[in-house]
Amino acid sequence: MCGLGGLARIDGRDLDGRADVVLATMARTLAHRGPDAEELLRDGPVGLAFTRLSLVDPEGGGQPLISPDGSIVLIANGEVYNHRALAAGLPAGGKELRGGSDCEVLVHLYQEKGLSFLDDVRGMFGLVLWDRRRNVLVMARDHFGVKPLYFSRNRERVVFASEIKALFSDPDCPRRVAWDEALASPTLAASPALDISAPTTWFEGVESVPAATIIEIDLADGATREHLYWTAPDFMGDPACAARDDRDIIAEFRELLADSVRDCATADVSIGLFLSGGVDSAAVAALAADTASLETFTVLNGSTVANGDARFARKVADELGVPNHQILFEASHVPSAAEWKRLLWLTEMPTCGPEQYYKHELHRHVRAHHPGIKGMLLGAAADEFCGGYSVQTSGDRGWEGFTQALGDMDRRGRLQSGPRALDIWWEGSEAGLLSEAALGLRNDGRGRDPYALFVAAKMRDVTQYNCWHEDRTAAGSGIEARVPFLDRRLFELVASIPPHRRERLLWDKAIVREAVADLLPHDVFHRPKVPFFYGEGVQHTHRTFISMLTQDGCALLDEALESPRGKEFLNADRVRAVLRRLEQAPLSGEVERILPLINLCLLDRMAAEPPSPPIASATVLPPVREEYSVGGESGVDDAAALTTGARRWDGHSRLALADDAVLLRDTDETWYVAVDGSLEYVLDYEEPWLAFLRGLDGTSTVDQVCERTGTTPEALSSQLTECLDLGLLVPATPAPVSPTPTERS
Repeated sequence: MCGLGGLARIDGRDLDGRADVVLATMARTLAHRGPDAEELLRDGPVGLAFTRLSLVDPEGGGQPLISPDGSIVLIANGEVYNHRALAAGLPAGGKELRGGSDCEVLVHLYQEKGLSFLDDVRGMFGLVLWDRRRNVLVMARDHFGVKPLYFSRNRERVVFASEIKALFSDPDCPRRVAWDEALASPTLAASPALDISAPTTWFEGVESVPAATIIEIDLADGATREHLYWTAPDFMGDPACAARDDRDIIAEFRELLADSVRDCATADVSIGLFLSGGVDSAAVAALAADTASLETFTVLNGSTVANGDARFARKVADELGVPNHQILFEASHVPSAAEWKRLLWLTEMPTCGPEQYYKHELHRHVRAHHPGIKGMLLGAAADEFCGGYSVQTSGDRGWEGFTQALGDMDRRGRLQSGPRALDIWWEGSEAGLLSEAALGLRNDGRGRDPYALFVAAKMRDVTQYNCWHEDRTAAGSGIEARVPFLDRRLFELVASIPPHRRERLLWDKAIVREAVADLLPHDVFHRPKVPFFYGEGVQHTHRTFISMLTQDGCALLDEALESPRGKEFLNADRVRAVLRRLEQAPLSGEVERILPLINLCLLDRMAAEPPSPPIASATVLPPVREEYSVGGESGVDDAAALTTGARRWDGHSRLALADDAVLLRDTDETWYVAVDGSLEYVLDYEEPWLAFLRGLDGTSTVDQVCERTGTTPEALSSQLTECLDLGLLVPATPAPVSPTPTERS
């Protein structure tokens, strides 16, 4: 991993000495991406800034890379995994590479093939190439956009960098959040609609080099052309695959994944792995287990204890015989406002949330305690094209329900983005009253089935969200994130599966599970998908970030709401009211719905006046949490006590239904809990929980109600905790102080 920056005149003139200040500031801004070396170059119309993280050939792999005749200058961020095979295929004069850098082969490929030089490259990269002879600047990114590259241009110059904040080193670059575009983004709103639009950069006047694309700019007049060197297959299936046996396809998937893991684990430094306990990271761990000195790392907080991630991660590591470091996040720990703003400025994305925080902290721990590790393997991106969301999306209706739900998501997306605001006719009880023709959904040019559209939308998410935050959270600690599942060979293989065989191979990621079935423990192989820190126990994570927003008298929230655009776009009273409700009931809403809006406000302020220094070194942040081992049931119990905090009720608590909740019964003796007039929960007439709710009178304690209804508080523990977190139950009066053990005796 490295940091790229630079600028070039596109009006036929040369840069002057003022560019040196811009280049030096860029290098300083990108220093976290490349802490091992820095190089600046200004020559004629082009200036380059390069910071290096040394993973391959630490001694001889410096950049810029210059062709023997001096006509080609290249800076590149990333890895070319098949560089040896590519070098072997060069003409005799180009095979003798001067150094051991995997990117040096790109210079010779460009000289040999021109804009076709990336056609056979496998890897992840963002690159800038200056062709002195043709007087053109070339920018390009890998097939999936794993490595970032942004630019901003006017009539005189183009400025480019690996991170947006480095573009702001140029005083002519706009420094404004694109509010209108951001608020309309389905990504920001976490909308279930299928979005296949181009990814946004979130900032005005800032563009991103598209994935699998080469942009060529003539430095004499600014004339620009784009060259798409790879087109993702449309997932409509390949007739040649129809005759193949399922076992052959799964075996090829295994072989390709194993090869990709080997590529990603290849380096001249130590490699780590983030192990969540799910099948994806477990598969990568199993295939990388023979890598020398492999270390695995897991988040240990209330959510990962409750949803089983921590326990399964330990089990996978023990089975494979690799170390597993579980990094403890105690319930009492809350990120400070300063910590959050540093992370937000590092990621540059308003969608920064709990996932980014925990991953950033894992990387910081690795940097502090395992400094030899400079590359981190991830299990990310298998869900997006291998059926990872099928079970969640189907609503217990199997593959048919999954495809129907995708069709609904497609329609919703088109209605939201179309010229007419007709989405109201698709939602609620009115759904289906109008035909697709009336809604403008017919003959819109998409012409692909819902699953193909779903994959296209998810691959957009990979560029817009997954790769973006994985890159930044790692880069902040001088570590490179590597994603074995994002290999175009794997993608093309899965895309070749005919539609009628998707259910067999892609339902619940069957192709991934069966490819590594012999390598994983039986219960890990069958483990349902659990999103990172979501699912059971998510309220523990919610509490942490609600506390972050409310600590110090809501100082962080106040700062955000004082931004000029925050005052204009946000209803401050409503935001505060929702946050007060979340304090008492962390499951009653998602703090992640509020956090992106607050992030936009904070980014707006920081972009207008970039922090100085632009990004604080990870080493000056508060100490990372200590490693904590989860092994055996006692270990899990100890971890739960540390990570979930004190229980919010005991036998002396007096509880009541919330003002907006009411118990209802129909003529069939079925009981419901209604919230704000809407039936939300169905209760079993025979269960003790219904008897307990009916026995609440606002004055009796939990112990007393349980005694009258023939149950015990411990038997209802999970329901009591969940209903308090949902806001369905509230304290009836201030609960009396429980006697201490001494007083009880």
